[in-house]
Amino acid sequence: MFTGIVAAIGKIAGVSPFNAGQADSGVRLEIHVEDFLRPTTKLGDSIAIQGACMTVVQLGPDRFSVDVSRESLDCTAGLDAVGEVNLEHALRMGDSLDGHLVSGHVDGLGEVSRFEPAGESWELRIKVPASLARYLAYKGSVTVNGVSLTVNRVDDSVDGCEISINLIPHTVKMTTLKDLRSGCRVNLEVDTIARYCERMLNYRNIA
Repeated sequence: MFTGIVAAIGKIAGVSPFNAGQADSGVRLEIHVEDFLRPTTKLGDSIAIQGACMTVVQLGPDRFSVDVSRESLDCTAGLDAVGEVNLEHALRMGDSLDGHLVSGHVDGLGEVSRFEPAGESWELRIKVPASLARYLAYKGSVTVNGVSLTVNRVDDSVDGCEISINLIPHTVKMTTLKDLRSGCRVNLEVDTIARYCERMLNYRNIA
């Protein structure tokens, strides 16, 4: 589990296909980051990368590697090329829950429709597919590229919805969200509580 509070911005410095030349190949990512890895970090630990939970398979000074399957690559954005990524360690018992409960399982991809200054803050609008639209609510939580955010507005449409989020300057500065532009795809994870509520409300006992 994670909280959606980004601990550091790392950089994917290397992308190595498992099977070069095969379209269905997964990749190994080498990620460089300073002052992030803990003295207790070990092989097999979970780290959220752009909101996707990955397993550490190699460790070095200020760097680590993870393996990403083709299925994960097809369901996420930002894990297939060199570039900056949001990083967060897995939540430990006793840690402060400053964001919201995040599983690190990307539910789908959204598309940025607007990212512009709005007064002292920034307005981020994202088009959300119909499969996820029902989980988003005014003042509810959503994870965007691994960042826990609050939804300020939801506009429904026949093919999903568009959400509006207000970003304070600190969030923009300390995450990769600062690099978003209209048309960018982003990793979305809906609130776990919303998912369970839908299951309970829609469950029918078939006897």
